[in-house]
Amino acid sequence: MARPRKTAKTAAARPQYRAPALEKGLDIIELLADQSDGLTQGEIAAALKRSVSEIFRMLTCLQERGYVTLHKPADVYTLTLKLFELSHRHPPMRRLINEALPLMTNIVRRIDQSCHLSVCHEDRMLVVAQVDNPGSIGFSVRMGAQLDLLRTASGLVILAFQTDEERKRILSEQITPSRQSPAFEDLESRFKQIRKRGYEESDSQQVQGVRNLSFPVLDFTGKAVAALAVPYLRRIDRTAPKIDDAREALREAAQKLSAAIGARLA
Repeated sequence: MARPRKTAKTAAARPQYRAPALEKGLDIIELLADQSDGLTQGEIAAALKRSVSEIFRMLTCLQERGYVTLHKPADVYTLTLKLFELSHRHPPMRRLINEALPLMTNIVRRIDQSCHLSVCHEDRMLVVAQVDNPGSIGFSVRMGAQLDLLRTASGLVILAFQTDEERKRILSEQITPSRQSPAFEDLESRFKQIRKRGYEESDSQQVQGVRNLSFPVLDFTGKAVAALAVPYLRRIDRTAPKIDDAREALREAAQKLSAAIGARLA
């Protein structure tokens, strides 16, 4: 019997390389992650539209490796803490910084400007990595500095690439009668513009003459977990990379860093 021809659409819709056994195992883990009370073998098979024998073999393997456990007498499977333990062998922040530093070093060599990486910490921006420019003159933000979310390009980028619920929660604490903050409606309009162009570029609200560039570092859900920024200072005494060069270098680095931590980029 002749096999049906694969159309271009079918080929494009499927990954080039498949690992069916691995996919079944991951499907089980992801399914159980949402089931606090666990599921029986039959319930897992029904939910994943697989045969009971297929699921039995995968569950046996996952149980032997310590990823799932079987609870008697109900015969339900739940996840163990092994995934939690594995994740803590390589803390996310350490990984983020380790992946970022080579990219940041490359940026400063290309454009002769400093570069820093910041994250949202207790509703403020915290600089967790920083690389100075190699030249004799420059401007940089020091490591460990805590910055206002609403008065920095990085803070606005972080907020723009959050879920609506999370952004509203943070803004509810930032916008208070005692602070001179932009109106909520004005901020939402600005966040929309940032998401559309993919980054923020604005004059510094702290230092005259500095033009801030900031791109989001995205995780696999599309949420910003950090912001990569360059406080661009134009040199007038010699020919130097222009702000367009800085923007492109920063864009490339942010995309590479996002991909390195699991983002699914188009």
